[in-house]
Amino acid sequence: MFIRGDITQATAIAFRQTTLQYVLENCFLEHVVMSSEAILLALAIFALRFLNSALATVRMIMVTQHRRWLSSVIATIEAVIFAVTVAGVVNDLTNILNLGAYAFGFGFGSYVGIMIEERFITGFVAVNIITPNDGHSTAELIRSMGHAVTETVGEGRDGQVCMLRSVINRRDAPGMIQHIKQTNTDAFISVEEARAVHRGWLRAMRAQKS
Repeated sequence: MFIRGDITQATAIAFRQTTLQYVLENCFLEHVVMSSEAILLALAIFALRFLNSALATVRMIMVTQHRRWLSSVIATIEAVIFAVTVAGVVNDLTNILNLGAYAFGFGFGSYVGIMIEERFITGFVAVNIITPNDGHSTAELIRSMGHAVTETVGEGRDGQVCMLRSVINRRDAPGMIQHIKQTNTDAFISVEEARAVHRGWLRAMRAQKS
């Protein structure tokens, strides 16, 4: 009985190995045609999907900033690129090379789109600081960095707190937050999108510089 069981187990293992080899050879490897035309097509799909994904990220940012015309133009370009890219993939869904290029282009494009937004797209954010201690000192620190700030006294669970609010350029937010963390460890900090900025000290300073 033990010999028969060993033979049955060995037969099952051999069958699984043969089946796996057949699937790899006939269902996947034969569809990965490594010709120069196939590689160029995969690279084109990757580049187009990368560009499409990056534009989609930028378009969503433009929508949140209410830039209607720019959002519409980007959406039109995005739709054309998407149609061309999908057509190249849908024609042969068994082509692993094209599917991989499409997937990696989507992921890499999303990452680069966020980097573009952080580095090149201007915008404003409102930095809110709530602190029970050294509120005025923190406000003076913000002013020394060249930013305007409004001080308000509030009431928290444990007593009186100082609430600070400063609308600044998005690019300046990380530096300001880092300085506040270093000088006021008790400060609660939140950042929110400032969709539109009208007048104010920030606008006046920009007008003087121009």
